[in-house]
Formats: sequence, C-alpha cells, structure tokens
Amino acid sequence: MQLSAEFLITSLIVVASPGTGVLYTLAAGLSRGRGASVAAAFGCTLGIVPHMLAAVLGLAAVLHTSALLFQIVKWLGVAYLLVMAWQTLREHGALRVETEETPKTRSRRDIVVTAVLVNILNPKLSLFFLAFLPQFVAAGEAAPLQRMLELSAVFMLMTFAVFVVYGVAAAAVRTHVITRPAVLSWMRRAFAAAFVALGAKLALAER
Repeated sequence: MQLSAEFLITSLIVVASPGTGVLYTLAAGLSRGRGASVAAAFGCTLGIVPHMLAAVLGLAAVLHTSALLFQIVKWLGVAYLLVMAWQTLREHGALRVETEETPKTRSRRDIVVTAVLVNILNPKLSLFFLAFLPQFVAAGEAAPLQRMLELSAVFMLMTFAVFVVYGVAAAAVRTHVITRPAVLSWMRRAFAAAFVALGAKLALAER
C-alpha cells in the first residue's frame, strides 16, 4: 500500500489539531495517569470508526442531506460536552483525580466508553471524512472501497499514536498538578471552559 506525502501530512495536521478528543485524553492523563490516557486515546480512536464507515459507505451523504438527523446528532453532542464541562467543575468528570489512597472511581472501560461517545456525537466528523478520503483515491483506482478502508486504517493508527503521545506527556506532569490544589482548580476551570467552547462551536456548526 502506497501512501502519498500529502495524505500523511494532512492526516497528521488533522489528528494533532486540538479538539474534543485531544482535550479528553489530556484530562485523563493529568487526572488518572498513563494507563487512563492510553484508554482515552483508544476510545477516541474507536469513536472514529462509525464516521469512517459512514463516509466509506456513503451514509454521511444522508446525514448531509437530512437536516433533522444532523440537528439531532449535533445537539446530543452539544449536550454531552456541556455535561462533561459541569462534571469537570464538580470534580466528577474528566479531571476527577485518582491517587493510590483514593478508590478507583472509573474503570478503563468507562474511560473508553466516554471517549467513544465524545467522537461519535460529532456529526461533522462524518462529513469531514466524506470530503477527505476521496481526495486520496485515484480516479482509476481498481478497488476504491478497499483503498478508502486502507487510508482509514492508517488515519486511525496515526490518531491513536498522536493521542497516546499527548496523554503520556500529560501524565508525566501529573504529580506537579495534583499536588498543587490551586493549579488543579485552575485547570478544572480551564478544561470546563474548553468543553463549553467546543460545545458552542459544535452548536454553531452547519451542514
């Protein structure tokens, strides 16, 4: 399988750009450590699968033409981001700190499920992949479906790798954060504000 430099560079820029998934992975690393950040990265990557399949199978076109369906998914995503912001401020969400002395309030499975929902409830992802993938499939491609699936797999691997780097980096400075209540309080407010901002951005999104 040959990959163009344009595809790899564009994919890296898209993956590394700060968004909801990156934000959640950073929060998981800061509050729960390296293992949680890897689980968050895996969940965010897994959450891309439905959007990839929708784009490859042409279902994103339905989402694009159906105003009602788009609005339903969009507002569910907005509501979920606002809930995450509230939980973060209340110390029950993404930045709930866990130490050796405190019980593990969330399993790795819970972190993965939350991360999956973060990406699934964003209808813009399906439309993005619908526009993104075909650009890198040659007009005379013998098996265009297989080619798009291959490109999707590479994109997902890049997503997981970059998110793990983000998460592990956040986990590396975790001790410096959780041992300073003032810093942790500031970060909770900052992350909550970021979730609200992303929710507002999604609310203003058009098809």
